[in-house]
Amino acid sequence: MATSPEPTRIALVAFPGIRAFDVSVITEVWGVDRTDRGVPPFDLRRTAAEPSPIALRGGLSLTPDRTLAWLARADLIVVPGLDDHLTPAPAPVLEALRRAHARATPIASLCGGAFTLAQAGLLDGRRAVTHWNLTDLLSTRHPQVKVTQDALFLHEDNIWTSAGTAAGIDLCLHLVRATHGAETAATIARSMVTAPFRTGTQAQFIEHPTPRADRDADTLAAVRAFALAHLAEPHTVADLAARAGMSPRSFARHFRASTGTTPLRWLITQRIAAAQKLLERTDLPLPEVARRTGFGSEITMRQHFATHLSTSPRDYRLAFQQDPTRPEVDTACPDP
Repeated sequence: MATSPEPTRIALVAFPGIRAFDVSVITEVWGVDRTDRGVPPFDLRRTAAEPSPIALRGGLSLTPDRTLAWLARADLIVVPGLDDHLTPAPAPVLEALRRAHARATPIASLCGGAFTLAQAGLLDGRRAVTHWNLTDLLSTRHPQVKVTQDALFLHEDNIWTSAGTAAGIDLCLHLVRATHGAETAATIARSMVTAPFRTGTQAQFIEHPTPRADRDADTLAAVRAFALAHLAEPHTVADLAARAGMSPRSFARHFRASTGTTPLRWLITQRIAAAQKLLERTDLPLPEVARRTGFGSEITMRQHFATHLSTSPRDYRLAFQQDPTRPEVDTACPDP
């Protein structure tokens, strides 16, 4: 009789001033039982220095169910953002975060949670991101932090930071994907009715649309749909631009304004996501996976996996393969 897997232990760090929205995101991703849909079990705990309820904005409150000592057991620690980004975190929280980092426990912050990590000194000398409207404030208050503006989330030395609001969802899903595979992250994303995959290197926001931009966006969406439907075929910027009726330079400019990334980076991202699905859900040989997802060769696919996922296709399959007898999935990924 097969034994159930041990749940992944997630610690939400709570103290007065944290954002209710971020608490909700963390709870929605890791606090809902989706084991009936193939998602592994999670054990989400609300940790705080004191057991008393914590008031949140909007008349809400959060009741901790563990003290900060539970962070020593956590597989991942997540720090919500703040309503007032200059809110000082309690000294016990800062010390607990320092101890956790010294133990090499992964720590993630959402939006203004970067200010809490900076207070703890965990971002000194490291790259970090926060909401685009807070980057100057973070740089001013914590000049030792290498603040980056043009990213949704960043990872450095076992510490994750993310941009504002929706980027927190992106980071949480990315952390699930990195630990449990693309299919698990996609299942959670579907239940949340959100995009399953946005890369951390995308811009935080795109240009405001105009009537002409709306028409261009429709054209670009059609080009992306074509590329996804023909992922196994080679695509160049010039080819895609011709399909859009634009020059390559104009196409690249409009594509980035519409999606927050470049055409080639977007295409590589979609190919990696499609390859992840095939590796998780089929027994196809690696050269065939590479062919179906447009990498052309196993060597090229392996290079991109190493660059973007810090693993190899073979090791990814060993870590995340589910039931290869299930029906083969479509390699096309939802257009983010």
